[in-house]
Amino acid sequence: MDEHPESAKRRGADGDPDTGKADTGGGRDEAPSGTEDAAGRTEGGTGEEAAGGAAAGQRPGDGPSGPDAPRPSPAGAALRAANRGGAAVPNFFVLGFTGALGVLTAWVLVQALIEIRGVFINILVALFLAVGLNPIIEYLRRRGLPRWAAILTVCAALVLFTAVFVWTLVPPLTQQVTEFTENVPSYLRRLQQNPVMADLDERFGLIDQAQSLVTSADFGQQVFGGVFGIGQAVLNSLVATFTVLILTLFFMASLPGITETAYRLVPRSRRSSVRELGDEIVRRVGDFIGGQLLIAAIGGVVAFLYLTAIGSGYALTLALVVAVTALIPLVGTTIGALAASLAVSVGDLFLGGVTLVFFLVYQQIESYVISPRIMQRSVDVAPTVTITSALIGGAMLGLVGALIAVPAAAAITLILQRVVFPRLDAS
Repeated sequence: MDEHPESAKRRGADGDPDTGKADTGGGRDEAPSGTEDAAGRTEGGTGEEAAGGAAAGQRPGDGPSGPDAPRPSPAGAALRAANRGGAAVPNFFVLGFTGALGVLTAWVLVQALIEIRGVFINILVALFLAVGLNPIIEYLRRRGLPRWAAILTVCAALVLFTAVFVWTLVPPLTQQVTEFTENVPSYLRRLQQNPVMADLDERFGLIDQAQSLVTSADFGQQVFGGVFGIGQAVLNSLVATFTVLILTLFFMASLPGITETAYRLVPRSRRSSVRELGDEIVRRVGDFIGGQLLIAAIGGVVAFLYLTAIGSGYALTLALVVAVTALIPLVGTTIGALAASLAVSVGDLFLGGVTLVFFLVYQQIESYVISPRIMQRSVDVAPTVTITSALIGGAMLGLVGALIAVPAAAAITLILQRVVFPRLDAS
């Protein structure tokens, strides 16, 4: 029989009597499935519409539609997307706290490095001297001395040089300061007798101001404070010098062990090549530093012979100053020549000019004859690299940085020549 259409609609809504299954299109009284219930519980804290739908047994999408329908919040949508993909939500408090701890740790490390800057400089100078004096130690070893005896010999020579330098420098400075202090009144009288200074004194009262400054109560305190500051600086320099000598002794004794430990940090497959390159760097840099010391010694000897020949009373002192300043890159020889010329010109202006000309001529001979012959075994550093490295080292660590920068640049140059450039050419 044909079924009435109204009866068919009612039977479709109430379910199929033959199968016992309800129609899926309008069953709103059904409870949600396990997955939908879990999603409803997860999303319940992110939006009220999700919680209300789960409590009423509604599936997502069965809610009211139209302009009055509640819209899901962006945070809830983002959380539902993260839950569907299985991604964890970051804890921003933990991230911020970790970042703050990192910044605080970096600040503490920077402050610690600033505090130990002096110690770090002493260690660098000692290592610099140890590497530079290692060729001399190896030379003495080849002549039959054991390593400990060679190290003691070199250290004794360093101590002797430091003692002679201080002994020749301090007495002349003390004598000059004493003579200047005693002759201050006569200098003032000569200034008063000078027509130009007399005119200036009449206009501005320079002599009276100088005398009032000397006789004031604060002058003695300022002078005492300056003398105390100078004494403290001298004491700190002596302590630093003694520390550097002790560290140099230990570094020279343990230099083979230090290099061996550094090589063991390299994987075994590359250790032999790194060892060969490292030994070459130490040897070349040692030759470079030793060559600089030899050039400075030759300059000191030449200065001593010349100053003795012209009858200077401070020949040994000025010769040591020339030798020490010759170690400064770029401008060291010029500084020594100017110091010696000024000291000589105090007694004889013409002889001071002759001295300056002599040192300028010797500087050319040193640059084009002596230095190339001595430095031919060391690393050939380009003049541009020398100037740049000296400027950077001087800006970072002062005079010590300028001294160390050139050997460091020599080591980097050797690495480029032996490792980097061959690999680039082979690629």
